[in-house]
Amino acid sequence: MVEFWAAALALSILLYVLLDGFDLGVGMLFPFAPDESGRRALLAAISPVWDGNETWLVISAATLFGAFPMVFSILLPAFYLPMFLMLAGLVLRGVAFEFRHKTERLRWLWDCGFVAGSYVAAFVQGTAVGAIVLGLPIENGLYVGGVFGWASPFALLCGVGLCIGYAMIGACWIVGKGGGLLRDFGFRVLPVLIAALLVFLIVVFAHALAIELPVLHRWIERPILMIFPLIGLAAFLVLIRGVRRRDERHLFLAGATIFLAAFCTLAGSFLPYILPFTLTIEEAAAPHASLAFLFWGAGLFVLPLTLAYTAAVYFVFRGRLRSDGEYH
Repeated sequence: MVEFWAAALALSILLYVLLDGFDLGVGMLFPFAPDESGRRALLAAISPVWDGNETWLVISAATLFGAFPMVFSILLPAFYLPMFLMLAGLVLRGVAFEFRHKTERLRWLWDCGFVAGSYVAAFVQGTAVGAIVLGLPIENGLYVGGVFGWASPFALLCGVGLCIGYAMIGACWIVGKGGGLLRDFGFRVLPVLIAALLVFLIVVFAHALAIELPVLHRWIERPILMIFPLIGLAAFLVLIRGVRRRDERHLFLAGATIFLAAFCTLAGSFLPYILPFTLTIEEAAAPHASLAFLFWGAGLFVLPLTLAYTAAVYFVFRGRLRSDGEYH
């Protein structure tokens, strides 16, 4: 049961990052669209799937609460303020998405809300990951860092990096989803985003070396982990090749592989810890009876049904947009 719920948590987090990541990225690219027609095309590229993508955030939080309550009890007080900002950003983004096409005079206001919500949500998520990788101040199973104990240059740098990464995979999505001007817009911004992401990776790695980030020692202890950065490098090369040749066939897959490689690198570096390096998966898990009870409901029905729903939505709405200027 412990292994099952650990795998379920990892899968739900990964799917959230990949799926909601690209539509948050589209939101961050929104202000750079050339005109109103381009902005409507960006919204049309994500309108069938964006709200379903956020379901995986709910599943991740519910899995953490039910299967690993000790982790939940540590992370919630640690990230009260960032979590509030992220949820406010997601709510604002969702409201703006629905309201902007119903008004003309205040459309600029809803556009600002859509963009701000996208940036805030992405930045908070990246900052939280950076803070967890760096290590939270924990004593006797309790968070003791204060309101801003999560804030550090490394964590804030990770927040910026995730914004760049989301924008990059969002550009990959609109290149494959849109046609005409939307496709051209995606190819125009991708070189800048790829270069920015490469610069970020170099800077964050140098900073990690400078502060002697504890997780780096795992790479020495487990050299097999280097296979994941190599996979990420190969995906980068595929991405660059596709942009140079204006070939969109494998762009989104390459962008997703970069995120998958980063996720596997971190997960492999953490194991057997769920919070590095203070709390193991076994220590954080709920009692076996609770895990088994959850399995017969959420594990046996909710997860498979959500996976099936997600697959069905992406299958039904596959292919390119019929029009660059319409969404519903």
